[in-house]
Amino acid sequence: MKIELDLTRRGDAASPAPRSLAGLSLPALKAEMEALGLEPKKAGMRAKQLRRWMHHFGVQEFDGMTDVAKDLRAELGEKFILTRPEIADHQVSRDGTQKWLARFGPGIEGESVYIPDVGKAGALCVSSQVGCTLNCTFCHTGTQKLVRNLTAQEIVSQVLIARDALDGWPSDEEDRRLTNIVFMGMGEPLYNLDNVAEAIDTISDGDGIAIGRRRINVSTAGVAPKIVELGERTNAMLAISLHATNDDLRNEIVPINRKYNLKELFEAIRAYPGLGNSRRVTFEYVMLKGVNDSLAEARDLVRLLRGVPAKINLIPFNPWPGSPYECSDWDTIEEFAEVLNQAGYASPIRTPRGRDILAACGQLRSESVKKSAAEKRREALEAAAE
Repeated sequence: MKIELDLTRRGDAASPAPRSLAGLSLPALKAEMEALGLEPKKAGMRAKQLRRWMHHFGVQEFDGMTDVAKDLRAELGEKFILTRPEIADHQVSRDGTQKWLARFGPGIEGESVYIPDVGKAGALCVSSQVGCTLNCTFCHTGTQKLVRNLTAQEIVSQVLIARDALDGWPSDEEDRRLTNIVFMGMGEPLYNLDNVAEAIDTISDGDGIAIGRRRINVSTAGVAPKIVELGERTNAMLAISLHATNDDLRNEIVPINRKYNLKELFEAIRAYPGLGNSRRVTFEYVMLKGVNDSLAEARDLVRLLRGVPAKINLIPFNPWPGSPYECSDWDTIEEFAEVLNQAGYASPIRTPRGRDILAACGQLRSESVKKSAAEKRREALEAAAE
């Protein structure tokens, strides 16, 4: 008990670490300005100034905000910072793919991956959770238990980290290398929809990061009840992590199918707002040797997608340590694609990128683990006793 009391006194005496404003949404910035004592109208104006400096120009020091009053800059500098999360690891693949492991807090780490020459110029694959609950058998992330959801600010910070590394400021640079965002990293975005929607608002803000909603793609393994809500709240492009054409196989490799089967999933897909030839659904289909890659399954896929404006990304399986699958032979993948092409569906075969640094689709995983309250208390007491 005495140690706990001493620890409490230490916490009271220590001044709180300054919080970063970088990555906050406009409403959150306005709330911070009001907390400083600014009246709502002035707080809104200051929030817009901060948003533009941080998310359009990428400024990381308050002194660089030349149209903000000097006394306010000084006050902001005392209470806040503009830094990004710590980069615990940064790897660059032979093919130019880059992977960052960001540390959002003690023991809380998540990965994001920049893939050049995807979309208009390059795409960033961002994580929405640390770990995952879905346990898809072909996915390395599924072997890591869920630690927690990422906040909207933590999601946006992944974009800021990549923009910094790619010299992507200001946002309106014509030759910028990051033009597309895909929520296909760690976690199931629709199980963190509030934060994902807020992050998309910030990423797509024309006076800030300015990546349009048509260039933001959100992938779900099939959380059917949230699909229409995703469209209504974000107007983002929809992607479905499909991988099987019948419930029996999908139950095995994408276990969420046991909760929301293919019939329920496709009812939600067909109700997605704005669906049409100019807003097609992307279906992701990982090619697993001898599991889901027969020509019969290709024909079943055509029947399953009938009436849905769609394109299909065929993904050669990317191996990871201990994975139970092999990648389909290349000839098999091409024959599968030909069936889809003849049926009128665009079905590009995704070139594996970043395999050598475990940055390819299905390979992301951090070492973060969820700790119990008792474990956290014990670690805090041990740290205080040192």
